[in-house]
Amino acid sequence: MNKKTLIGLAFSLAASAGYADSIQENLKRAAPALAHYNQNVLENDLWKREGLSPRDRSVVSVATLVAAGKTEMLPQEFARALDNGVKPAELSEIVTHLAFYAGWNNAVAAADELADVYEDRDIDANDLPGADVELLPLDEEFEAMRENSVQTNYAPTSQGVADFTREPLFRDVWLRPDLSPRDRSLVTVSSLVANGQAEQVPFHLNRALDNGLQQAEASEALTQMAFYVNWPNVYTAMPIFQKVFDGRK
Repeated sequence: MNKKTLIGLAFSLAASAGYADSIQENLKRAAPALAHYNQNVLENDLWKREGLSPRDRSVVSVATLVAAGKTEMLPQEFARALDNGVKPAELSEIVTHLAFYAGWNNAVAAADELADVYEDRDIDANDLPGADVELLPLDEEFEAMRENSVQTNYAPTSQGVADFTREPLFRDVWLRPDLSPRDRSLVTVSSLVANGQAEQVPFHLNRALDNGLQQAEASEALTQMAFYVNWPNVYTAMPIFQKVFDGRK
């Protein structure tokens, strides 16, 4: 790591700390009790729990904030994610992935915030994955099952949605290599919970577990989401998670 990179990293870390300190000071001034919970429960307890790595907690937190269109905390959480080991290319792919699952407007707003964080950290756009990448191999058996289900149950209502679900979503976006299938599944499930779309959770949670997410990690992801989404959405999702867990025994 050269001197310029080290200096840039030092400045970016200082900026991240400064942003978090600013939030805490504003909370102390406006809502002292919330300041207490923010420091002692969120930062000193939730983020230090076992069961889900700091990196994965950042993936969940960023995904839920982007999906819900909550941009106020994104600069802090993008910076924390980088500090916790999420790669710039992975953050870029998370935002791209969520354009399909949480809406273009939310992804564009998140990209605007992420661009500023990358500027602060001297991360060049040329170092991020572009549109043309070597895709991961397609799971032909899974894709045939998915395509049959969509064509049978959804294509009669909207062939256009079915077509775009095939390409680019499942035969391009899901196969992009700079975010692992496990992480894409974790991001997708986080987005669904964030937006209260519980009916889509079983398919994607099962896929997350098939892609390497552990049940204990999925359970702890819900704990993280309770703070970054809201309690009602998480409680709505919990029986669905449990049904999926029970079905895999």
